[in-house]
Amino acid sequence: MRPVDVIGVRVEMPSNQPIVLLHDELTDRYLPIWIGAVEATAIAFAQQGLVPERPLTHDLMKDVIEAHGSQLKEVHITELHDGVFFAVLVFSGGQQVSARPSDAIALALRAGAPVLVDEGVLDEAAVELPDEEEGAEEPADEQREVARFREFLDQISPEDFDMGGESGPVEGDGGSR
Repeated sequence: MRPVDVIGVRVEMPSNQPIVLLHDELTDRYLPIWIGAVEATAIAFAQQGLVPERPLTHDLMKDVIEAHGSQLKEVHITELHDGVFFAVLVFSGGQQVSARPSDAIALALRAGAPVLVDEGVLDEAAVELPDEEEGAEEPADEQREVARFREFLDQISPEDFDMGGESGPVEGDGGSR
């Protein structure tokens, strides 16, 4: 498992499909996952620190988990089958629950839990965007990462991932894996 940063969400054109972009902290690889609009909004809200007056679904889940004396320890994006990603929520007591990656990421951002991706998933679906400044020792700042993400999205289409699905790799349905 490799730690990733959640770079952000953006709408891919012309399909109008939201994408969440994850960055492998140890390399220049990025993992795009096509997600739903509601989940994209939930991720964006969490990244911006927006707290609604009444809890939204992911806020409610975090509150329920904490009310039961548990805590979200990590989120694992574990598999990619037929263009569908699968994730697992890992709790402080060792329990694991299958989840869609977008829901898992939205919950992780609210709980301050790390997101990790299986190396095989990165090998299969991540794309490499080499750093613009060769030999630079300092990591790129957030604004530069977002600008690179936007440039990346402007140049790709779901067909670039040709993984058997019509719209490229997508998030899992939270099956029983």
